[in-house]
Amino acid sequence: MERRVRKRDRLKWSLLYTFSCTRATMTADEEQASLDCPGYSRIIHCNQPQLHTKMGLYYTGNHISTTRYNFVTFLPKALFEQFRRVANIYFLLAAVLSLTPVSPFTPVSMIAPLAFVVGLSMMKEALEDWKRFIQDMKVNRRRGDVHGGEGQFVHKHWQDIRVGDVVKVEKDKFFPADLLLLSSSYEDGICYVETMNLDGETNLKVKRSLEVTLSLEDDEAFKDFAGTIKCEDPNPSLYTFVGNFEYERQLYVLDPSQILLRDSKLRNTSYIYGVVIFTGHDSKVMQNATDSPCKRSRIERKMDSIIYILFSLLVLISLISSIGFAILTKYGMPNWWFLQPNITTGLYDPSRPAVSGVFHLVTALILYGYLIPISLYVSIEVVKVLQATFINQDVFMYDEEIGKPARARTSNLNEELGQVDTILTDKTGTLTCNQMDFLKCSIAGISYGLRASEVEIAAAKQIAAEVPGTPEHHTGSQDPWEGKSPSHGSSDIKFEHEITCMIEDIHKPAIKGFSFQDDRLMHGNWTKEPTASTILLFLRILALCHTAIPEANDETGGFNYEAESPDEAAFLVAAREFGFEFFKRTQSSVFIREKYSPSEEPVEREFKILNLLEFNSKRKRMSVILRDENGQIVLLCKGADSIIFDRLSKNGKMYESDTSKQLNEYGEAGLRTLALAYRVLDESEYSSWNNEFLKAKTTIGADLEAQIERVSDMMERELILVGATAVEDKLQKGVPQCIDKLAQAGLKIWVLTGDKLETAINIGFACSLLRQGMKQIHLSIANIELLTQDPNKETKENLMMQLTNASQMIKLEKDPYAAFALIIDGKTLTYALEDDLKNQFLSLAVDCASVICCRVSPRQKALVTRLVKEGTGKVTLAIGDGANDVGMIQEADIGVGISGVEGMQAVMASDFSISQFRFLQRLLVVHGHWCYKRIALMICYFFYKNIAFGLTIFYYETYTGFSGQSVYDDWYMLLFNVVLTSLPVITLGVFEQDVSSEVCLQFPALYQQGPRDLFFGWYRIIGWMLNGLYSSIMIHFLNIEIFYLGAFRAEGQTADIAAVGATMFTCIIWAVNVQISLIMSHFTWIQILFVWGSVAAWYLFLFCYGMLSPIISGNAFRILQEALGSAPTFWTATLLVTAVCNIPYLLHISLQRTFNPLDHHVIQEIKHYKKDLEDQHMWKREKSKAREKTLIGFTARVDAKIRQIKGSLQRKVSSMTMQSV
Repeated sequence: MERRVRKRDRLKWSLLYTFSCTRATMTADEEQASLDCPGYSRIIHCNQPQLHTKMGLYYTGNHISTTRYNFVTFLPKALFEQFRRVANIYFLLAAVLSLTPVSPFTPVSMIAPLAFVVGLSMMKEALEDWKRFIQDMKVNRRRGDVHGGEGQFVHKHWQDIRVGDVVKVEKDKFFPADLLLLSSSYEDGICYVETMNLDGETNLKVKRSLEVTLSLEDDEAFKDFAGTIKCEDPNPSLYTFVGNFEYERQLYVLDPSQILLRDSKLRNTSYIYGVVIFTGHDSKVMQNATDSPCKRSRIERKMDSIIYILFSLLVLISLISSIGFAILTKYGMPNWWFLQPNITTGLYDPSRPAVSGVFHLVTALILYGYLIPISLYVSIEVVKVLQATFINQDVFMYDEEIGKPARARTSNLNEELGQVDTILTDKTGTLTCNQMDFLKCSIAGISYGLRASEVEIAAAKQIAAEVPGTPEHHTGSQDPWEGKSPSHGSSDIKFEHEITCMIEDIHKPAIKGFSFQDDRLMHGNWTKEPTASTILLFLRILALCHTAIPEANDETGGFNYEAESPDEAAFLVAAREFGFEFFKRTQSSVFIREKYSPSEEPVEREFKILNLLEFNSKRKRMSVILRDENGQIVLLCKGADSIIFDRLSKNGKMYESDTSKQLNEYGEAGLRTLALAYRVLDESEYSSWNNEFLKAKTTIGADLEAQIERVSDMMERELILVGATAVEDKLQKGVPQCIDKLAQAGLKIWVLTGDKLETAINIGFACSLLRQGMKQIHLSIANIELLTQDPNKETKENLMMQLTNASQMIKLEKDPYAAFALIIDGKTLTYALEDDLKNQFLSLAVDCASVICCRVSPRQKALVTRLVKEGTGKVTLAIGDGANDVGMIQEADIGVGISGVEGMQAVMASDFSISQFRFLQRLLVVHGHWCYKRIALMICYFFYKNIAFGLTIFYYETYTGFSGQSVYDDWYMLLFNVVLTSLPVITLGVFEQDVSSEVCLQFPALYQQGPRDLFFGWYRIIGWMLNGLYSSIMIHFLNIEIFYLGAFRAEGQTADIAAVGATMFTCIIWAVNVQISLIMSHFTWIQILFVWGSVAAWYLFLFCYGMLSPIISGNAFRILQEALGSAPTFWTATLLVTAVCNIPYLLHISLQRTFNPLDHHVIQEIKHYKKDLEDQHMWKREKSKAREKTLIGFTARVDAKIRQIKGSLQRKVSSMTMQSV
């Protein structure tokens, strides 16, 4: 086979990188000693996977599964899930007892409904799990290149890859398993890896193979390759790896820099070769995942409690009935000659009344079973599936760009969407779209860039609405700073003009990554600026201080830049647009084209790379040392302003004050900032430092990195400040507005990210989870290495002190507008989540307006989610897009996956999927609110109608001497829940809307009806039960009173049991259907059809049933035609009983709407009388009141800004007043 030519064979990045490519400092002997300990037993035969089985080494396959069931476990697990429901257990017992003589019903009438309900629910579970299985299969059947022998690589499905296989992964492909890097398309074995799916970081990681495997440079080289790896057993730690590699009788130490993790992506590298170490569920990303849980909503769990109450009621009335039957059997029935008491059976024997009472207890338990609605669960299942269909079909949650709609992957949790208290969100790919836009810059103390950030635009809009005298300002109160001084008014006019200009600056950048607009720098105009020399230096720093690689774009004729971070890419695009195009990189040089004006030809310049001190989270800066064409050596540096300012020389602080002020302004605008500086070096100074630097790089021992850091720090001193950059970390479309709306709805939002602290904070500012003036509480154990005797104990004590002090500071805060933000890193979080500290940590976090956890592992995300869920006892929602978010998505009460352009792990593990974070607003505030209220009303109504129906059976049985006789025909009872009252309640659960979707979004505080459990609290549940009790009493006793002695027919006959039973059932059908029509706020033709159609269906059934042979219809033969239809008493009783049953509810709702209306009552009346159109002032006032008090989001940010402006103007008016006095 022809040897493959390397694409970039002249680039040896290891010679440039200082920190990322340092060698392992542990010796082979030290490594071997650690591998002899337990937990390090894995032995891998490279390129010989068949040896493992022969040697008794059985490793997990590369097949993954996120399903809840398989073909073996489905039946037992699904049945267990179904019979966790209390009602199903009762009906199972009733079905078994129906096979005995004590049952008042036939076995089929009890078994068939149970089988239907359970079977339908299991089919739904199977269908949802099948969808997960299909998603798993898509991943498992991805193809990869695997060495098949004789130097030939063949295509294999991921699921067929084994431990020990040598695989080849090409650029922009995911790694199919955890691999040991053997070689890459670069000569020195370097490759770039994107780990966004694992830790949320967008900056690329540098990995480097061992030098001994660099010769494995093409497919043919693996023909005779063999080696042995001994390493740690599977574990969830993403950032550690211990092992050694035996190759050609030599032992080499392995460390994390050689490990490529599953679900990471190869970037900026043509291809790599690697050997499989961990497969499938042994891989580190899957080790961080948790088993897919079976989630149940809080309403469903509370429904079990209601079932317990009803079951207790059932047992109570059954005991009353059985005791009454036993007493009458002993004392009354021997005298009732017409019952032939001398003929006894096993179930009835006056000589053994206790035994008869026990048998009657079983009969009563079955007879009164209609108190517990068997159709409730199946009706809820049907309703939830239809609700999920509406969520799937919502065009307002359809992403046209990628063609993906929202998906309810399970319908079990629809109503839970309306009860969320805390949202835990990932950052990268969830809040952000991993795109930076160069927006502003400060050069030589002068700010450039006229376009406003998203934060500034939104704030300006609202401030404009508050400024007196503007058309947007409509307030009925006189503001305290409105003076009559002309000079005062002129400043207002200027302020208003600035705001108006900012509002008009809503832009769509034409160039990706570049949203800058300022003619002073564009089109070569910068050469006319008085600080042109400093601007030249600034632009060169942008074009030269980076590690990016240019790739020619054949379509545009320009270059695309593959950078380690989106910031670098944005800087390079900005430099190109300013006329400084980076177009080529070699091993030792960087080439740029400089164009000073549009009319001039570009000048190509070469800069020699001497050293590269790359960025990391500890250094917070990056430097490059170059030699220009004149032979001058210069150090260019960019980094966090706090770091750069501390390293400025006395002569380099000329612009520090102005730049610092502008950096603060950029920060308030939600922009990410970096300071730029430089230093000119003389030859001797550089030569002396470089010798020290080379000596530090060749240090052997544990302090290698410390030595390199020390020497690097020596050079990065005495800098001269040039300016600063401000890039906008492009949030996903609508993220700030969505967070603001969710905050107004009363939801708490936590950010859990694997990204570094500074990035997380910048995003917090960008989406207004943080703002200027918010007091930040940083929990950190950065000095842990300095603690000596008992580091663990001292660290905990230190953290405990921080928690106590922070909690005390919040309690002592007197300012009602004060807001606190808690920021904690993963290292500190490890201790904060321990049993003795986690409750105090949670208490502090709950008191803060926002919480940001950075540098957290996937397992820590899951643990934080569990802590919030269990510690607060409230509904949690986790949202993320990557494999690193699977743990928290599964742990939360509700898991939402972002179905973006990356992997599908998060979606596969989720309960709901959306394509962008902004759709979460509609999913919760609209669909969540609707689904919660629909399900709550539906369940309450279900219990109401079954109590109203079931207790009439008890009353009649008591009235007839506890005889076990039902007043209703068997067919009436079977049809009550299945046909005659099922469809109206389903339409209630599917179509009910207290307010429209637009109003839900305009009045976000309505959402709090769910978290406060307003419609399914015990007060509401007991109220509906009492309503059912009242209705049952009225239905039974009014009918008995009406029919007891009066003539029923024209011939003077009184009513028999068939007539009374049919009339009572008619009253029930009318009463419950009128009741459901009173509940509904929103009517569609479907609801009208089903509600009144159910009433019509009863009369139709009664007519048709009466037409059947008396053998089938029994006492109901022609009952409607000959008995009821012609009797005025029947129609009068129906009208009277229906009215009496519903008048109390009608009075209650009338009084409530008049004297103590709920929020939606007020809105409904405003909309009904069209006051929202006629009185805009009132409508706007109501909207401003209909939001929860919040300290995060755009609204809180703008409110704080308005308070600041008002305070400033008030102070100004006061000082002017004092001066005039």
